Amino acid sequence: METKPERNHGECQAMIRPVNDALDVLNGKWKLPIIISLTFGNKRFSEMSKEIPKITDRMLSKELREMEVNGLVKRTVYDSIPVVVEYSLTEYGHSLDTVINELRKWGVEHRRRIGAK
Repeated sequence: METKPERNHGECQAMIRPVNDALDVLNGKWKLPIIISLTFGNKRFSEMSKEIPKITDRMLSKELREMEVNGLVKRTVYDSIPVVVEYSLTEYGHSLDTVINELRKWGVEHRRRIGAK
């Protein structure tokens, strides 16, 4: 059996702080589904609303604003009639691709392990 090296309090804090920072930005039930939706291409509000089950328009709007403030999502308004608004992931938003893929793999394995369908 392989033993892991012991970690001290400072190392623990050095891990906890950045993870908490990440969770502060990605908190809630809707941000990751929105990011996943946008990894499949730029979307209009109504497209995302239909694609993400059970999200309300009010919640989608709130989450998109927060994600825009955090630099994860870009909102583009096209000067057309009617006005078209499109959302896309920024390069910074795409930096979460690996994290989301690892979470997906873990979730698939977890569902298999507990026998969920």
